[in-house]
Amino acid sequence: MNEQFDIWLKRVSELRNDKNVVLYGSGWLQKQNVPQAYVSITHEDLNGLMAVIKGMRFSDGLTLILHTPGGVTNATESLVDYLRAKFPAIEVIVPTYAMSAGTMISMAADRIVMARHSQLGPIDPQMPMPGGRSYSARAIVDQFDQAKAEITADPVVAHAWAPVLASLGPALVKEASNNLEYSEKMVANWLEKYMLAGDSDAATRSAEIAHYFADNSHHKSHGRRIGRDEAQAQGLAIESLEDSQDCQEAVLTVYHLMTIWFEQTLATKIIWSSMGSSWLKNWGGAT
Repeated sequence: MNEQFDIWLKRVSELRNDKNVVLYGSGWLQKQNVPQAYVSITHEDLNGLMAVIKGMRFSDGLTLILHTPGGVTNATESLVDYLRAKFPAIEVIVPTYAMSAGTMISMAADRIVMARHSQLGPIDPQMPMPGGRSYSARAIVDQFDQAKAEITADPVVAHAWAPVLASLGPALVKEASNNLEYSEKMVANWLEKYMLAGDSDAATRSAEIAHYFADNSHHKSHGRRIGRDEAQAQGLAIESLEDSQDCQEAVLTVYHLMTIWFEQTLATKIIWSSMGSSWLKNWGGAT
């Protein structure tokens, strides 16, 4: 299968004007019971990217084939800053899913290539809570604001809100607010600098797009599907994968090879380049 990866990634490179190609893929759909660090975006992924892009002609640009449920926002910033320091032009191809922090990476590209079935997702930060669950930072802030407004209007309801507010605490609310501002501003800066570069109203449009993708009050669910048409309607530079049947075949072949790899091996994450270099993350625990 190694040889097939090399053949088809080189084929994608040929069809994308000889750009360097890197596949970043996560086995989150096949390995749903492994620890999140094995399938999500983490700081460790920087080591993988550094390993597989070594020796590339960076001036040729990068095509990043991305399949991920998302991950750590700080790690995402590090990965984007690293790739942007190396490659003058970057495009992201989403065969199926680039959710959460994966959407952030996509929005740091010059353009995104999506199929009809491809999807991005909301970028509102998720706050880990006791018990292993995570909650939207926006939901935490909104709930605190709701409590404050209701108690101000009628102090009698304070007792009803007391257990909820005790679980939130002022530190959590402040941290949630900071995370919201941090992620939204970061994505807006990337949009202004790259995808919307040269637009006379880039700053305003970038802020509006970032806010839309971060707005949990609109999306309601962090896992909500944002398809190609919706992403394009918001102002993202979107190209249809179906515009080239040859490219679609090559990209989806790489994607299906990746899913087979995850199903048949211990691998939970793959970073593979069109130069034949690779970096794998394996999980050896019981699933």
